Amino acid sequence: MVIFDSVTKTKREFIPLKEGEVSLYVCGPTVYDDAHLGHAKSALVFDLLSRVLKAEGRHVKYARNITDIDDKIIKKAKELGVTIKEITDRFTEAYHRDMAELGIKRPDIEPKATESLDAMFTMIQNLVNKGHAYQISNGDVYFDTKSDEGYLSISHRVQDEDEKQNRVLNSDEKKNSADFALWKSVNDGDISFDSPFGAGRPGWHLECSAMIEKHLADSTCKYAVDIHGGGADLLFPHHENEAAQTRCSTNHEIAAYWMHNGFVNIDGEKMSKSLGNSFFIKDALKVYDGEVLRFYLLSTHYRSNFNFNEEDLIAAKKRLDKLYRLKKRLFGLEVHADMDTAFKTKLLDALQDDLNISLALSIIDEMVSTVNETLDTAGKHKELKREAMIDMAYIEEILGFGMKNPFEYFQTGIDKATKELIKELIEKRNEAKKVKDFESSDRLRDEILSFGVSIMDTPQGTFWEKV
Repeated sequence: MVIFDSVTKTKREFIPLKEGEVSLYVCGPTVYDDAHLGHAKSALVFDLLSRVLKAEGRHVKYARNITDIDDKIIKKAKELGVTIKEITDRFTEAYHRDMAELGIKRPDIEPKATESLDAMFTMIQNLVNKGHAYQISNGDVYFDTKSDEGYLSISHRVQDEDEKQNRVLNSDEKKNSADFALWKSVNDGDISFDSPFGAGRPGWHLECSAMIEKHLADSTCKYAVDIHGGGADLLFPHHENEAAQTRCSTNHEIAAYWMHNGFVNIDGEKMSKSLGNSFFIKDALKVYDGEVLRFYLLSTHYRSNFNFNEEDLIAAKKRLDKLYRLKKRLFGLEVHADMDTAFKTKLLDALQDDLNISLALSIIDEMVSTVNETLDTAGKHKELKREAMIDMAYIEEILGFGMKNPFEYFQTGIDKATKELIKELIEKRNEAKKVKDFESSDRLRDEILSFGVSIMDTPQGTFWEKV
């Protein structure tokens, strides 16, 4: 596999630290609000990466954190008059629910900041002991950026002396303007945690470094993890600061490869809550099937900025429809054995090239078109059908779409209550047919069709779809 490394800005052959194994860490959400399309894009990209690595036969250990200590969480809890835990539990559950609707598999490890404080304390103490961190009079502990010769080697930025770090209040006692907080003292009765450095809260950048050391790192390796990923907006200062903390606290660099996905834009503007154009996943799911959203969000290469608009979303659905129409055409066929096919080899080869999704989707389009053309000719085409079923199962495995019953897929746009009513009518019709009450059966069929759907009786049962 070849990966574009964000630090070297080149494609590099992926060689894991340990043969056959891959450690992957991705920055997860801060759970103070519902997940938006930016969260979805990042989670989808690394879900795809994990699937491709597994398809290569590698064992993947994938961790994605949950930030449940943050000023925004505290502010939200105060606004709603509830506890911090109520906020974080609510939005963590919502995040998991939205990701599941998009077919995103849960990571192997999902550490929370509140569960990782001891690991953070250890890292801070190591940095203080080694002269890379210092505590000021109010109890705050800062990382001394000038003590790290490798600082800014990740983002390649030239630090402006007047530039302030994100999420960090400036202090006259900071040695350098770029120094960032490892521990923030809290003396105003607000939410705080006991620590060897006094009551307070950890700096945002600290948690990922500490979690990686706790759950993934091998002290004998040159790097803590094989791949570290996240959104492009995290490259600086978050990932730069993570790298500095790990480098100076341990005997290794944090990651051998860095991967960053592009921004999600809406109508050409970078998605941002401050601009008021955030698009929550839960709202998109009210209108569009989760698998359609998955297909659409994956359809642009992960490093490119993604311009979300409904016109392109509808076009993406039509493209996915073609795969499902072939699946419907082959519905009821069973494949009991797997085998290698030319299609599977081509698809994996495309994705091994830095997740080349454009090429991968064109390979799928070609397969669908070729199979349909052949099925339109005379003959039973048993071997072709068998191979097509195997190929579609591989698409499900590696890309995570094409998973649904093809008839149910085409029910999008029918509300839940109407679906239940149609289900009841079909059951009544089936009962009428059993007792050969054809008059009632025909009447029920006409009632079903009045909802703007078509029905099909198959050996596997009666199915319907929106016309």
